[in-house]
Amino acid sequence: MDKEESATMAGEIMLEFAAQTGVSREEKPQRRYLWTDAFAVCNFLELYHRTQDEKWLLLALGLVDQVHQTLGRHRPDSAKSGWLSGLSAEEGERHPTRGGLRIGKKMEERAPDEPMDERMEWERDGQYYHYLTKWMRALTRTSRVTGDACYLRWGMELAQTAHRAFRFNGPDGTTGLYWKMSSDLRRSLVPSVGQHDPLDGLITCCEMVCAARRFPDQDLPDLEREIGELTQMCRARDFSTSDSLGIGGILVDACRTGQLIVNEAFQDLPLFQRMVHDAVVSLEDFGGGFLDQPAKYRLAFRELGLAIGLKGARRLSRLFEEYPDLRGGELAEWLHPQLEAILWFHKLAGRIEGFWIEERRKGTEHWRSHNDINMVMLATSLAPGQFLRAD
Repeated sequence: MDKEESATMAGEIMLEFAAQTGVSREEKPQRRYLWTDAFAVCNFLELYHRTQDEKWLLLALGLVDQVHQTLGRHRPDSAKSGWLSGLSAEEGERHPTRGGLRIGKKMEERAPDEPMDERMEWERDGQYYHYLTKWMRALTRTSRVTGDACYLRWGMELAQTAHRAFRFNGPDGTTGLYWKMSSDLRRSLVPSVGQHDPLDGLITCCEMVCAARRFPDQDLPDLEREIGELTQMCRARDFSTSDSLGIGGILVDACRTGQLIVNEAFQDLPLFQRMVHDAVVSLEDFGGGFLDQPAKYRLAFRELGLAIGLKGARRLSRLFEEYPDLRGGELAEWLHPQLEAILWFHKLAGRIEGFWIEERRKGTEHWRSHNDINMVMLATSLAPGQFLRAD
């Protein structure tokens, strides 16, 4: 499938998503979910970038507003009301991310005196750090495409809020980030630590600082503290994983970091080398045997996350072909065999896409059980431009 065909299919998928989840049809109930919507915003922006058709930009901006109005406020079935931040209605409109953003799960979060049920916790609302970083990126891309600094400001304010709420000091003096917090950010719901959360937060903060250079006259938030502490959290951390979505995430982070290095917005080269190395190790251990499994044993959105990451690796390779003398050429020289090892797996991306395109066409129950997230991540894999950019 060539780029034009891929973009056409991505457009069809995103129009269907917009109609089904209430973005484009007012008569449809809104179905907002932060992870899905962050990918969707990037997809709409990419389709606008490719076609210059204003309808895609309007869908992106409309979705941003819906997410803030829905997930930036307490649930309708909650005893609390208004903005999560506690700000007044008027002030909350100006700063919709200062209280964070809910995940968008159907079930309300567990009460403070309710015992934890690990299985049920996946179905309950609250806030995830790694969902918030996805939304920061969506806001950063929106600011870049529109030239409006307010979206970037909202992303940076969200970064400060999330870091302040999720950060904790361990008994050994080290710092970390809780996996899940309550909707009001006052208590941890899952105290364990996400493996890649500090890395994703660090790169996202660096990306926003880089984007802020375009607005020298704006008094934007300072993320120096957040960047410093997230960098410390990443020290000596092992990023290798056996999860397809996690591997894709490392590859996407490496792609974005490469662009930030070119733009002199990321200086920690050993950390960059570690994430690339760990991605290679993870891919080689993971292999491609999963492709022989029937759909019922697979999850589309997790595999599509890997496909997106593999396309990010291709972009990273081309970037260093364009800048072979960066940092004296030593970085490109080190990176070349690493990327060769990763790109050996690049063919998996097309096979993953083809398999799930067919499952979508057949409308199988397995596809429809995670329909919204499957749709947007397939569209991202088909047209990943804005999602992978960090300029």
